[in-house]
Amino acid sequence: MPQSIDELPDAPLRRFPRPNVPPPAKIDDVHLIGICGTGMGALAGLFHEAGMNVGGADDGVYPPMSTHLAERGIPVQEGYDPAHLDPAPDLTVVGNACTPTHPEAAYAREERLPQQSFPEALAHCFLTDARRPLVVTGTHGKTTTTGLLVHLLRHVGRDPGFLIGGVMENTGQSYALGSDAPFVVEGDEYDSAYFDKRPKFMHYRPQSAVVSSVEFDHADIFADPTDYRGAFEDFVALLDRDGLLALCGDDPDVRALGDYTSATVRTYGLDPENDVRAKELTTTARGQTFTLRLNGKSEKVRFPLPGRHNVENALAASLLAHREGLSPPEIATGLASFEGMKRRQEVRGRPNDVLVIDDFAHHPTAVQATVQAVRAAHPDRRLVAIFEPRSNTSRRSLFQAEYGQAFDAADQVFLKAPPVRHNDDTDEMLDPEAVVQAIRDRGTPADTFDDVDAVLPTLVNTLQPGDAALLMSNGSFGGLPERLPDVLTASA
Repeated sequence: MPQSIDELPDAPLRRFPRPNVPPPAKIDDVHLIGICGTGMGALAGLFHEAGMNVGGADDGVYPPMSTHLAERGIPVQEGYDPAHLDPAPDLTVVGNACTPTHPEAAYAREERLPQQSFPEALAHCFLTDARRPLVVTGTHGKTTTTGLLVHLLRHVGRDPGFLIGGVMENTGQSYALGSDAPFVVEGDEYDSAYFDKRPKFMHYRPQSAVVSSVEFDHADIFADPTDYRGAFEDFVALLDRDGLLALCGDDPDVRALGDYTSATVRTYGLDPENDVRAKELTTTARGQTFTLRLNGKSEKVRFPLPGRHNVENALAASLLAHREGLSPPEIATGLASFEGMKRRQEVRGRPNDVLVIDDFAHHPTAVQATVQAVRAAHPDRRLVAIFEPRSNTSRRSLFQAEYGQAFDAADQVFLKAPPVRHNDDTDEMLDPEAVVQAIRDRGTPADTFDDVDAVLPTLVNTLQPGDAALLMSNGSFGGLPERLPDVLTASA
């Protein structure tokens, strides 16, 4: 589990009595500290759909979230000020980026305002007894799997509630209140708030759940792989005997989580011993085809997304959708119409016949899977991978050797130097030159660069008609996904 509050030097500021939060029917006014974050903005949207007066503050007010909130009439105050909490709202939601000395978070604590973390507020107000939480977790694949499950349910006319850490291409949505019992949630293992170091998914009361993968991540809050895995062991223990736990059976470590739950366990994957599996997998110019084996029946599937990992995501969603009453033919037609998630192999343009693809991959396993998937989908294009190690884990030397091996399917690699933060330990940081040399040693040309402005001219000179440019970062990447297509168009 993440570091205990008692081990932190400012523990007295993190442990304090919090007033009881009113029941949802008694909450009229809600203030979100850090409202422009992906999850917090979506939560604000749920409060708005529920008819509450919701607003918030952030110091990074910019599109697309600022535009999304403005279109819904949700007020956002730029910068943080305790005055934003006077008069006091019925509920203050404290984002997990807040420290104990954050001006608004400190005021909420000192004034004893009713306050919750993002996952607490989601559970308290929307995962009530009338709903049936379906929680999708895992180191990789949870955003796409959550979107797939929502899409399958909606495809047959259901109206689930949902909250996803990404935007569905089919609808442009990442959340909805919904009217049916299922509420589909992407379950994040990161900690909840400065006063609650439990993983977010520990708050979500799962009735059914997915664990897609368990690979050490978030080295800033988990001590080691055993500590990280323990979070998932605790999560699956939340399911009761009437629940369903879907595990990726292709991974023995994930399959072993079945020992920690009393729920019904079913496995999915490509290996033949799985309960739900894909057979006869073929990559095509328009995605993949496979035979879905589900509940003793076979169904031919045409799936638009490339990559073995996306087939596993589709199987996980199929397993839970079947649990919710969908037939194999309904699942197959739903999978065929799924257009993917934004920032997951999202095509940003084809300027001068250069295919520009944007992806969120940052863990070395995800980077490798994404590069391989794009290579398989576009075998005739020269593949140029441009990667930014930006997350707290990817910026560390922890996976330096793995990054050196993750780009074997690319034809050329550009690696951005990781951003440096004030509290970084330089001895623990990734050495981009060493990674680049390891990539070169494996036969792939590779170079580093310090910032997007400096590399854009090089990319323009490097990328030729017929190439694919794969951009990977879990951040904005200095606007590169938007800027590169424009620069290539202007240079044509």
